[in-house]
Amino acid sequence: MIPPTFDYVAPKTLSEAVAALGQENAKVLAGGQSLIPLMRFRLASPAVLVDLNRVESLSYIEEKGGWLKIGSMTRESALEHSSLVREKYPLLADAASVISDPIVRNMGTVGGNLANGDPGNDHPATMLAYGAEVVAVGPKGERVIPIASFFVGLFESALAKNEILTEVRIPASKPRSGGAYLKLERKVGDFATAAVAAQVELDAKGKFKSVGIGLTNVGLTAIKATAAEDFLKGKDSSDENIRKAAQLAADAAQPVADVRGSENYKRSLVKTYTVRALRLAVQRAKGG
Repeated sequence: MIPPTFDYVAPKTLSEAVAALGQENAKVLAGGQSLIPLMRFRLASPAVLVDLNRVESLSYIEEKGGWLKIGSMTRESALEHSSLVREKYPLLADAASVISDPIVRNMGTVGGNLANGDPGNDHPATMLAYGAEVVAVGPKGERVIPIASFFVGLFESALAKNEILTEVRIPASKPRSGGAYLKLERKVGDFATAAVAAQVELDAKGKFKSVGIGLTNVGLTAIKATAAEDFLKGKDSSDENIRKAAQLAADAAQPVADVRGSENYKRSLVKTYTVRALRLAVQRAKGG
């Protein structure tokens, strides 16, 4: 299929992009890995396409002011190959390495992955586990949105139609912290049947000081397993406690049966992968 006609704008600055997005039925083009297929099948028909690929200020990875800051146009491949991410943010490195395939990772962007609001994407659960926040810029200026408030429905985010996601902020890595992302897919490049993101910080005695758990593709949005997180806080990082938390995470899942499996199968995956992700996160937090 061929998309219907549309106007195309390629601004070089963020202010130009925001102004262009103010036109009627305008849509942002980032990596295009989700939008272009939708346009080809005429499931999306923007009148104006605002291409951010020439806005160079939106591509960076840096630690600053207690955050790991990632520009929204940073390519997934840049995350995957970043020495900073690999050394200090293993959960993010895990997620970046299993997003679709190398071709998609060379084009796909961090901001696009989040702004699309697809529960099958890998970054939403990852950012929920980190307790991240996103920065949005529109005609009225800049605002910061906690990631827990960002995903409001299937393919829906808290972004206004005239706002652009410009930055993702992850709390800077702390001593005795670690994370992991584990994903089951039918074939390489497929969306997850289910996946689990876990980020932990341990105290000097090996107890959980903080815990973040995010679930991929088992609900209309990525799910933050708050009951499991709350259960673990202050407790020993024992296998018994991890298994109890995994059951709470499985209880939080809201899967729908499809070609990838039944509801019970997906819940069992969440439980198994939560155990494995937490074990690996604890191992990494202890220096393993």
